[in-house]
Amino acid sequence: MRCPDCSAVDDKVVDSRASDDGTAIRRRRECLTCGHRFTTFERVDEAPLVVVKTTGQRQPFDRDKVVAGVLAAAKNRPVTPEQVDALATGVEDSLRRRGGEVESTRIGVAVLERLRDLDEVAYLRFASVYKDFTGVDDFADEVRLLLKETRPV
Repeated sequence: MRCPDCSAVDDKVVDSRASDDGTAIRRRRECLTCGHRFTTFERVDEAPLVVVKTTGQRQPFDRDKVVAGVLAAAKNRPVTPEQVDALATGVEDSLRRRGGEVESTRIGVAVLERLRDLDEVAYLRFASVYKDFTGVDDFADEVRLLLKETRPV
């Protein structure tokens, strides 16, 4: 760290503590050349999450799109905004663990996996859009699949 007073690069950390919101570490430093004390903040620099569309186009991940899709699927269902937020956070966290780029299809699958446990009707609504249902038979097939995966035989 370069001293803001004399531009020397030798310093020592005098004090470290978490910032008020816990997203950074506040460090008090002292320049070993001139004795000047100054404060620095250390934060995690998250790499951007990039979505690779089926067309090959790349765009930044937009968590708000996940929230909007789940809210639409859960409309008039006993699903709280906090549950939707937790679902979106879980999806984003799992995608970040996979790396910097993720296929758009993987996002839909991750949402469906979490919706299945949250609300089955919202799951079916989301699946109908995500899987592009064309008729009642598609719903019936998905219900059979849902019952097979969630109910013991």
